[in-house]
Amino acid sequence: MQRVVQSLSDILANLKPLTVDWQDPTAIRVIEKLKSLPVSDNYSLDDIGRLLDNDFEDGLLICRLFLGLSKDQFTASLAEALGDTGAGKSRFKRDRAGFLAGLAALGIADAMVAEVKRKAHWSDTLVERLRSGRGSAISGQRRGRGLEDFAEEKVQEVFGERFASRSNFMGVRGQLAKCDIAIPSMQDPRIVIESKAYGATGSKMTDVIGDIEKIISAKRSDTAFLFVTDGLSWRQRQSDLKKIVAYQNNGDITRIYTLATADMFVADLKTLKTEMGII
Repeated sequence: MQRVVQSLSDILANLKPLTVDWQDPTAIRVIEKLKSLPVSDNYSLDDIGRLLDNDFEDGLLICRLFLGLSKDQFTASLAEALGDTGAGKSRFKRDRAGFLAGLAALGIADAMVAEVKRKAHWSDTLVERLRSGRGSAISGQRRGRGLEDFAEEKVQEVFGERFASRSNFMGVRGQLAKCDIAIPSMQDPRIVIESKAYGATGSKMTDVIGDIEKIISAKRSDTAFLFVTDGLSWRQRQSDLKKIVAYQNNGDITRIYTLATADMFVADLKTLKTEMGII
């Protein structure tokens, strides 16, 4: 083969879009089932049960589509509704009525009626593309920013304006690490706080663990590290959450908080303020 020297412009000039067909066999089956679904003013649990009886995975996907939830969101919500005894096919076979009751609690019947009765508009396809593309990213951003705002609100309640946010703090031996909040300052933090919402845009689990490890490595041993998180989807990633809990158990993280433990978060902030003499 003759040796050639290629240029960037040559490569760029010959690039083409990589177009693919998004409809795999599952999508084709589900679309056909949706088209054949009878329109009704009142779907019953028996109707939903028949969808699952016919093909459990396809039926569950149809339910998720009607509810407008991502796979992680749907799995977490269904698991929450059903409790700790499983949310898969074996649970459905073992306790059909209980499984359907869990779906009912998510509002599946009303969601089906609302969707099949909705009047179509030419913009529907474009709106759906916006929701599944940009909308998905925005939802993730809002989940993450909402948790950060929650933590900042509680910090402000205790420390007033004596904190810095969303920057790199100075740690041991001049090490820098990013955190959401440093008290009283990024230059000399006594307390660092990191907030991570499960499913926030850019927050892959490897990134979450990596950010935590960077903070642990950089901070002084006498600097308190408070970690704030939330999201039902953690239940599907318990192995990752266990790693974070292990850091807390080893003393690397002072305490882990969720929205449900807001009172504890505030109480601990007040205690740390007194113990560390932060005025």
